[in-house]
Amino acid sequence: MVGAGLVVGSGGNLSARRPGGEECWVTARGTWLDRLDRQHFARVRIASAEVVDDRSASATSFARPQTGDEVVPTSELALHLATYRARPDVTVIVHLHPQSVLLLDALDAPIRLVTTDHLYYLRRIARTPFALPGTQRLAQLAAEATVDGTNCVILAHHGCSILADSVELAHKRALYLEEAAQLSYRALALGALERIPECPELPTTA
Repeated sequence: MVGAGLVVGSGGNLSARRPGGEECWVTARGTWLDRLDRQHFARVRIASAEVVDDRSASATSFARPQTGDEVVPTSELALHLATYRARPDVTVIVHLHPQSVLLLDALDAPIRLVTTDHLYYLRRIARTPFALPGTQRLAQLAAEATVDGTNCVILAHHGCSILADSVELAHKRALYLEEAAQLSYRALALGALERIPECPELPTTA
């Protein structure tokens, strides 16, 4: 995802859980997605937002300051937890900052699902109004946008939230979302965005 330009620096974060699991693993605050290993993930209880300290088998509050080598979850932890609570079927959440997606959203221009891959993997795209990053308001808006089965949510002036049942599928959805946005932007630059028909409905979903 970093190589594809979907996020830069320490922006973006990701999480995963076992199917039906009550805990998830989420990237730590300030980590770079192309420099991850075991120490860059925090284990968090989804219901309570408590960080599980594997070394002592005890739970510590997310609000507790970082001390020593304690891992503090991403500042977007609330976004991940709220979505897991709203979507029991989801096992992976990826939060990225794809530039073409954000530019079109800022221009209030739609992203056209032009190809069969776009429609198969994305199906539909939700957009939420602006909310400050890292807040419960942002988490609430993002989670509410997914309850109808939507797996791609654009967060105004911020980024996107991609949901899936595997890391591979989340990666595909992120790539196809940005590809659809790039095609839409080119059409917009040519003054032809409204003339591009979206791909006809497919009989199955990803």
